[in-house]
Amino acid sequence: MRLTLPRYLTNTERPHRRRPAAMPLYCGLAGAVVLTLAGAAMTGQVPLTLGQMLAAVAMPFDVDDGQRLAHVVFWELRLPRALMALLVGAALAMSGAALQGLFGNPLADPGIVGVSSGASLGAVTVIVLQLDALGPWTLPLGAFVSAAATTALIYALAMRTRQGGNANLLLIGIAINAIAGAITGYLTYLASTEQLESLLFWSMGSLGNIDWRAVGVITPIVVFAGWLLRRQAAPLDLLALGERQARHAGVDVTHLRRRLVVLTALLTAAAVSFTGTIGFVGLVIPHLIRLLMGPSHRHLLPLSALAGGLLLMLADIGARSLDPPSEIPIGILTATLGGPFFLWLIARGRSMGRHT
Repeated sequence: MRLTLPRYLTNTERPHRRRPAAMPLYCGLAGAVVLTLAGAAMTGQVPLTLGQMLAAVAMPFDVDDGQRLAHVVFWELRLPRALMALLVGAALAMSGAALQGLFGNPLADPGIVGVSSGASLGAVTVIVLQLDALGPWTLPLGAFVSAAATTALIYALAMRTRQGGNANLLLIGIAINAIAGAITGYLTYLASTEQLESLLFWSMGSLGNIDWRAVGVITPIVVFAGWLLRRQAAPLDLLALGERQARHAGVDVTHLRRRLVVLTALLTAAAVSFTGTIGFVGLVIPHLIRLLMGPSHRHLLPLSALAGGLLLMLADIGARSLDPPSEIPIGILTATLGGPFFLWLIARGRSMGRHT
């Protein structure tokens, strides 16, 4: 029996093309992440010099009065924000790569299983109803719980059907997204003028209110869930051949699907809960890495994490620098990059189709 890859992979992959070695790309992305992290720490309304940043790193506790402002800006404002951008970008990109492999669909992203819409519904509910039971943690916790509950509902509904496969997950996810969007729209209609400003900024994504507590919460989630997701690389590669072939190779497709949905939901809910809705990272980055390294998830997942973090840190630098002292919602910048990229991808796919 001849096994063929799905069309969404063969349209952007040329099997006969020799791929570059993975290690240079790992090193290049890691180096770019470190340099961008430093650049993000120095860029803003209060610019820091390289010497001030190095002094803050070398003496985190012993600070003289002349360096106190630079020390506070670096440790309390810039560094946690840059690390959050790195973690959120990594979470969204890894989730997108895994979901594209699971659904065999190039348009799959973290929002496909209802996580983003669920998180938005929870956050809007907290803002409009003025809930404040847990202080500043009420909003992220409400978004996280709502996202997790939405994902559980979608999966439960899909599994109750006769064929709880990928198509059902996609269709039910689209339906739940529409319902959650309608409820969110109704709550937005009821919101006051002050609440509308907060809702608008949150719905477009922001890293403006990040502190070390938020970084401490999201770091273990992203690291642990990302590590577990990386362990699913081999079954995902087999699943790309088709469910029947994967089952013949010993893959428990039902359990694999459940693990991937839970892990991607956990990663995306953790990210969206603190930064709001940020689109296109989970769509754009896996495509770019797949074009460079091929469809193997052994490299696709970790490289997507590095590239996703890099992209979101660069977008955050742009959000803080393009219109000072105002801050552009980061979701606008990622959408600005993502839209033209997909137009190029479509044109490239048609061009390749004419020559094959």
